Amino acid sequence: MLDADFFRRWMTTAAASVDREAERLTALDSPIGDADHGTNLHRGFTAVTSALETEAPQTPGAVLVLAGRQLISKVGGASGPLYGTLLRRTGKALGDAGEVSEEQLAAALREGVDAVMALGGAAPGDKTMIDALVPAVDALGDGFAAARAAAEEGAVATTPLQARKGRASYLGERSIGHQDPGATSSALLVAALADTAEADGE
Repeated sequence: MLDADFFRRWMTTAAASVDREAERLTALDSPIGDADHGTNLHRGFTAVTSALETEAPQTPGAVLVLAGRQLISKVGGASGPLYGTLLRRTGKALGDAGEVSEEQLAAALREGVDAVMALGGAAPGDKTMIDALVPAVDALGDGFAAARAAAEEGAVATTPLQARKGRASYLGERSIGHQDPGATSSALLVAALADTAEADGE
């Protein structure tokens, strides 16, 4: 079972990953976006870790709702609302339980991903974060490591796609040949989840 401490460590691990990869995320965003994806997410996840230290939420759901709220308020552009919606909806789906199972997390994450698709209007194949998140959620039944691998494969698979949503879609065919930064950062979030589970021996 996964408790609030597990979810706090997931968020702090994700924040460390974003800190480490911020320049790469921004470099990926430069040719097809506003060249600020890494900078924005770094600011947002720094606020998440700070809020978790000061507010110390006591349930898995509360951890994710707090994290989502911070991302919505601190991250500019589309990333804040999309990532914030993902975490908030997942957290709300987990409810007030003090501990949740891997199966409950997988079901809640699917609700979160569905909410992101509804908000952004994106579907798999549109060259967005959805291309990493949907395969990850589909693979979660086989474990956290499988989800991480599926997310990374999904992110890489955005490279030959033409963007159909977001800022990159304005470029048309010129968006082809660039890995999507949102899918890449989503894969980092899933990898952080797997790393946290592995550290726990889950």
